[in-house]
Amino acid sequence: MERTVTFTDSDEGKRVVDASGAEVGRVVDVRHGTAYVDPDPSVFETLKAKLGWEDADEASDAYPIQTAEVQEVTDDEVRLARF
Repeated sequence: MERTVTFTDSDEGKRVVDASGAEVGRVVDVRHGTAYVDPDPSVFETLKAKLGWEDADEASDAYPIQTAEVQEVTDDEVRLARF
């Protein structure tokens, strides 16, 4: 069953964590229900490969999260499912 997550402006600023709870970035923008993440530089290369950001615009600092990648959204964080 596919998850359905619609992000809102209230999600801006939330930590983005991997399945173990380690912070991998922050939500910096929400546009049309999609959250954009500013990844932590120390894990950027891993995130880029695992989340399919290889073709992302190098000039951008924020990358979209696909809803299938999200396990849970809480008051404080966005937890990724497949990381």
